[in-house]
Amino acid sequence: MATTQLPHQIFRPISGCCVTSRQPSTTLPFPTEHFKSRNLTVKTRQNLKWAVKLSLVDQSTPPKSTVDVERLIGFLYDDLPHLFDDQGIDRTAYDERVKFRDPITKHDTIRGYLFNISLLKILFRPDFQLHWVKQTGPYDITTRWTMVMKFMLLPWKPELIFTGTSVMGINPETGKFCSHVDFWDSIENNDYFSLEGLWDVFKQLRIYKTPDLETPKYQILKRTANYEVRKYTPFVVVETNGDKLSGSTGFNDVTGYIFGKNSTTEKIPMTIPVFTQAYDAALSRVSIQVVLPAEKDISSFPDPNQETVNLRKVEGGIAAVLKFSGKPTEDIVCEKEKALRSSLIRDGLKPKTGCLLARYNDPGRTWSFTMYICFVIVVLKRNEVLIWLEEFSFS
Repeated sequence: MATTQLPHQIFRPISGCCVTSRQPSTTLPFPTEHFKSRNLTVKTRQNLKWAVKLSLVDQSTPPKSTVDVERLIGFLYDDLPHLFDDQGIDRTAYDERVKFRDPITKHDTIRGYLFNISLLKILFRPDFQLHWVKQTGPYDITTRWTMVMKFMLLPWKPELIFTGTSVMGINPETGKFCSHVDFWDSIENNDYFSLEGLWDVFKQLRIYKTPDLETPKYQILKRTANYEVRKYTPFVVVETNGDKLSGSTGFNDVTGYIFGKNSTTEKIPMTIPVFTQAYDAALSRVSIQVVLPAEKDISSFPDPNQETVNLRKVEGGIAAVLKFSGKPTEDIVCEKEKALRSSLIRDGLKPKTGCLLARYNDPGRTWSFTMYICFVIVVLKRNEVLIWLEEFSFS
C-alpha cells in the first residue's frame, strides 16, 4: 500500500575494497553490524559468473582500460533513482547493443531496454529504491534495490514486491554499460525464462482484504521466498494486557480509548493493524495494542481513563515479517512464529525474543467472495507475524 512506503533514501556504503569512497548525501539509519548469509558468497559468485557471460569483456584477463569505474558508480547513484520518473535514465550511458536479462524478460538493445522500462511504468507504477552501488569485478558494478509495484490492470491493484541485485557490465572500449542482469532475492532460479520467477509474480496477484486505514510506516528492505525485512519508523500505541496471541482480551479497553474513553473524551481515528505482542520465548506474556495516528507525538494524546491502559512509543527498527491468511488461531500463530524464526536463524540473522501478531481485519469471516465481471475472486484476510531483529545490513 502506498501508505507503507517511506520517502526514497539512498544508502552508500563505507569505502573499502572494491567499494566507492564517494560519501553519501543521505543515509538510512541502519545499525553498523553486518548481516552475513551463509550462502551469500556462493550466490554472489554464481550471479557474477552468469552476468559476465552476457558481457562483451573477458574479465579473467581484462585489457588495460581508462574506464573510470568510480565515476560510473557515482553516476548510477545519481541516475538510477530516475529509472521510473519523468526524467528517466541517461540512455547515453549505455551501448546500443546493451543486453538486459531478468528472470522473465530479456532485451538486446537500448530500445528494448527503454521499452521495458516504459511498459513497467504504464502497467505497474513502480516505486524504485536504490540501496547501494559497488564495484564487484574489473568491469562489473553491482547495485542493490527494492521495487514496489501496483498492477494497474486488475481491479484490486495488487502490490508486487521485488528486491535483489543487478550486475551491470562495462564495455572498456566505450566506457558504457553493455549488460544489465537482475537477480531476485525471492527465487533460486534466476535464469531466463524462470518458471519459478513467473510463479513468484503470479502468487503476488492474490487479493488480501486490507482496510484503507493508516498503518505504521515502513520501508521494505528485502523480500525472500519466506519473509520480508522491513525498516519501521517509530509509532505510538495504546495498549493493555492480553491473555494470548490470538485472543481478544483487552481489545474493548484499547478501542474504548480511541472512541472517547480518555481524559478529554477525544475520538481518535482508527488505524490498522491490531497488534498482539508476546514478550517471552513461550509467547505467554502478551499485550494487545492499537496504533495511534502518526500526525501526533505521544505527549499530544489524551491520558487513558483506565489504569490498566497506557500509551507507549515503539522505537521502530528492523523487523522480519511473515504474511499469511485465514483465521489466526493460537496454534497457527505459534507455527508461523517458529517457521519465521527458523528461517531467520538459517539465513544468519539474529531474531529477538518474542513476536507480534498483526491482524488487519475483524475476527469474523476468514474469507469472502467478490464478483468482478464474470469472475469470482476469493478475498483473503491479511495477518502477519513480526519478529524484531538484533541487527541487519544490506549484502
